[in-house]
Amino acid sequence: MTTMTRSNAASFWNKAAQKYAKSKIGDVPAYEATLDRVRAHLRPEDRVLEMGCGTASTAILLAPHAGHITASDISTEMVEIGRAKLWEASIHNVMPVAGRIGEDGLDGMFDTILAFNLLHLIEDLDGELSKVAAQLPKGGLFISKTPCLGNGRTWLKPVIAVMQAFGKAPFVRFITTAEVERRILAAGFEIVETGDYPAKPPSHFVVARRI
Repeated sequence: MTTMTRSNAASFWNKAAQKYAKSKIGDVPAYEATLDRVRAHLRPEDRVLEMGCGTASTAILLAPHAGHITASDISTEMVEIGRAKLWEASIHNVMPVAGRIGEDGLDGMFDTILAFNLLHLIEDLDGELSKVAAQLPKGGLFISKTPCLGNGRTWLKPVIAVMQAFGKAPFVRFITTAEVERRILAAGFEIVETGDYPAKPPSHFVVARRI
């Protein structure tokens, strides 16, 4: 693994934004299964924050099931693409915001916080999870799905290291399903649901309640 400054991380994802926006979902059934489980935990009045929203594709699909969604990403380019998609889809209860949790516009309280395909990309993961816990009331939900490359995909480490050396890959944590759960629990949550969508390599889905 290699470290990447905040500005470098934002620059990396800004450069990747157009290609990312055109990419297709790799496993549609797994994605749809994830969405079904998330919808089961959302209420029409919920104030939702999605961290690392990319170009807001998931926020758009979840919008009818929540009161308001703040869709955030560190990439200003991703957020701009998402803003255009929201306007085209005539969705008015999703607000795209460039930034990180805890910053202006992302420093309020939410009923539910979402993080999909994100936790393995965060260097200070424990610090970020602490911020998540601080912005949820007791009983609030944190719902995440994380590619767990530490479960049988460690052979990718040298490949990613070479890509990182050339600026072609961001920071990547080879996290395991057990570590995902341990870190979430340590941040002040209890786990109420888990699943793997897809199962191999595991993309670990966790619904956790703030205690």
